[in-house]
Amino acid sequence: MKLALVVPCYNEEEVLEDTTKQLCKLFDKLLEKGKIDEDSYILFVNDGSKDQTWNLISKFNEQEKWVAGLNLAANVGHQNALYAGLMSSYKNVDATISIDADLQDDINVIENMIDEFNKGNDIVYGVRNDRTSDSFFKRFTAQRLMSARAVEQLGHYKERNLFLRGMVPLIGYKTSCVYYARKERMAGESKYPLKKMLSFAFDGITSFSIKPITMISWVVFLAIVFSVCAMIYTFIGHFVGNTVSGWSSLMISIWFLGGVQLLSIGVIGQYIGKTYVEVKERPRYNIDVLLESKSVGKEND
Repeated sequence: MKLALVVPCYNEEEVLEDTTKQLCKLFDKLLEKGKIDEDSYILFVNDGSKDQTWNLISKFNEQEKWVAGLNLAANVGHQNALYAGLMSSYKNVDATISIDADLQDDINVIENMIDEFNKGNDIVYGVRNDRTSDSFFKRFTAQRLMSARAVEQLGHYKERNLFLRGMVPLIGYKTSCVYYARKERMAGESKYPLKKMLSFAFDGITSFSIKPITMISWVVFLAIVFSVCAMIYTFIGHFVGNTVSGWSSLMISIWFLGGVQLLSIGVIGQYIGKTYVEVKERPRYNIDVLLESKSVGKEND
């Protein structure tokens, strides 16, 4: 089979050399075993890195026969960078596998994924045995194999607010899972601070669910019940002559209702904002440079 391994990269200069060595050795081994064809390749997708990541990719493209490179014109985020790699590679391969550049996912499980693909599975998920040490972002990303036709179907989903972990199961083709243990990051640090993690999580929730709007309805209902109770308390206080305490109940009611209203407007605004982004239909990414691997170039000759 012809395989494309898609590796999104953002400021990964500290790990990229070791990552390339490990992946090239893996491809050599898979070729010897007859698991992959000679024109398979590793596609590093540079997501607008500010360090030497693209220069390293270009160098490894010259040195290693397996390495190809895709340089995006600007930073578009992990999901869009991964999507760009998938869309750029699926037409000339049998299957694609996605993996992060830090290699915290066990690359040896790729052989098992290929075996599952050969059994007729279009989508194979890499599932970690123990996720207790995973960062928040890592819980929503995973190693994954997709057949060419599965990636083609993924391209029919036109939303700009990408959450691939939720989109891939919607394709509906035959799936399987392989299991592995998670490793520690080789070097450097995670490129997903708390702000990006929260944004990613909220994108996942609002892109695939209307539950936040439903929850607002329940919160508003509870606010009404609370306000009625506060009103009854105020009337009782008035009739027994204890009018000073009315100030407390009034302030509680005002602040509580004000908070609910602002929360409701904020959540609804998120959905309106996403609709605004979708209807403009701007491209998810722009390609600056595409470097083919030597194996692919040889095959084209």
